[in-house]
Amino acid sequence: MSAVVEHKCETPNCEKRATLQCPTCLKIGILGSYFCSQDCFKGYWKTHKALHGIAQGEGKLKNKNSISGEYNPWPFFTFTGKLRPFPLTQKREVPAEIGRPDYADHPKGKSACEEALRGNTAIKVLDDDEIEAMKVACKLGRECLDAGAAIIEVGTTTDEIDRIVHEAAIERECYPSPLNYYQFPKSCCTSVNEVICHGIPDMRPLEDGDICNIDVTVYHRGFHGDLNETFFVGNVSDKHKNLVKVTYESLCKAIEIVRPGIKYREIGNIIQKHVQPHGYSVVKSYCGHGIHRLFHTAPNVPHYAKNSAVGVMKSGHCFTIEPMISEGTWRNESWPDDWTAVTKDGKWSAQFEHTLLVTDNGCEILTKRRNENGNPHFMDKM
Repeated sequence: MSAVVEHKCETPNCEKRATLQCPTCLKIGILGSYFCSQDCFKGYWKTHKALHGIAQGEGKLKNKNSISGEYNPWPFFTFTGKLRPFPLTQKREVPAEIGRPDYADHPKGKSACEEALRGNTAIKVLDDDEIEAMKVACKLGRECLDAGAAIIEVGTTTDEIDRIVHEAAIERECYPSPLNYYQFPKSCCTSVNEVICHGIPDMRPLEDGDICNIDVTVYHRGFHGDLNETFFVGNVSDKHKNLVKVTYESLCKAIEIVRPGIKYREIGNIIQKHVQPHGYSVVKSYCGHGIHRLFHTAPNVPHYAKNSAVGVMKSGHCFTIEPMISEGTWRNESWPDDWTAVTKDGKWSAQFEHTLLVTDNGCEILTKRRNENGNPHFMDKM
């Protein structure tokens, strides 16, 4: 006689013994899918039902262990932290009538315009028409990020956030800039806990206590608008709330010095000076960047002290500042998907980003939040 296998409920944070199986999963051959009660099944239905579409052709569940149900695409990879990849849905489509950047339909996602200027440190000064176009793109990018932020809660998948951001972009006649950029498979980046940046939205439900960064860029009528924020999911620990708070403060302090005549390398000095007394480190592998008709271009804007960034700010320059601040080491590793950047020690990391326009006497935050006080979403929950 075979041993009886006991199953646990699939609802996050419910460890009860489960005997009820999803009837649709049984019908289409998905193993597992046990729940302890009808209430748990109904409560988790919004997230769970996405598996049916994947199994029926909207995506592929690759490397799914048929006994345990665990998804393990890289069985010989050693993860630095507790986060694990989940299955991906198929690439989302953009209607043909929406204007597209040059890499959108390239088989390897290469941008010929960007590659033609690689190594060129000349910083473009935008004219009045270009500035107005950037303001519109950034405003629409902000609206798309806010749409994604509105659904963040325990149990929501990052794939669902990606769907909402994608649809918000399409509604605004925007192309979601990350989609197919050097073959990135989704329409925004969602970076959870130890993921520093470039996390790929997948079917993992967000858990109580997570922090999740949403990084949105949209391309509208020839111009890109780029921003990101880190959000609290449920009951976040005080130490991780402080990490997020200090990261945002470092961005604000860096923005305060932006004006004509300031060297770009000074931004990193300001950021590191603020975060280092808290015991945090500044990630060095990724930096802010110029942005306008090109997604990424001069100047490069490192966030760490004593960097060798080239350039002096002038009125009409447009660029991002996007510090990535980690609890432990600044060093990072990449998952085998070639995108997901994680902390080398598995400790958590936070990030915030704005697109800025240098003006005659300071700067304008083109991606600021359009609420009464302009504060980021996380401050609503502090």
